[in-house]
Amino acid sequence: MGVIKDSLSNLDDEKALAEVKKALDANTAPDKILGECQDAMVAIGNAFSAGTMFVSDLMMAGAIFEDISKLVLPKIKAAGTGKSGAKVVIGTVKNDIHNIGKDIVANMLTASGFDVIDVGVDVPAENFVKAVKDSGAKALAMSCLLVSCYDSIKDTVEALKKEGLRDKVKIIIGGGPVDDHVVKYSGADGFGLDPQACIHLCEEAYA
Repeated sequence: MGVIKDSLSNLDDEKALAEVKKALDANTAPDKILGECQDAMVAIGNAFSAGTMFVSDLMMAGAIFEDISKLVLPKIKAAGTGKSGAKVVIGTVKNDIHNIGKDIVANMLTASGFDVIDVGVDVPAENFVKAVKDSGAKALAMSCLLVSCYDSIKDTVEALKKEGLRDKVKIIIGGGPVDDHVVKYSGADGFGLDPQACIHLCEEAYA
């Protein structure tokens, strides 16, 4: 292992997919494969921040990761490693269309056995509320990569309160600019710096 991370980091789609298939054929745990992908995406994000990679590179990395997920997720579902009805609603908040980080977390949650309801990007508060209400999920994960969208998180929390659902769901937020200050401002329950932190918080919701 390690070659998947290197291939994805280098945006070598053919090699990355070939190595994923090889790993799956060797019965490598799907969460380990996705973990390497996560490490690669972090490296790509750091390179973007440093100015050595560009938006087009991020888009290509996201497309490769999506193709990898299509190979890995059926294996996870076939293994039947669910957490007995543990559901998580996930989406990117209103006025934010970033999806790569959300998709990584969603796939890692699936790999950890959660039933994930992905409501997409640019999601208005009422759509989050409907998904939580319809699914009965005890965990809601919201992605936000834009400082200008903090109010979208807060609006969703308030909408859940109005529907009498706030005390029934653990609200987790994530994204580059998110920290404890945003948690306090929005009324969320916590934030995850990475997918593993988000998974841990979701597990707490079902403890």
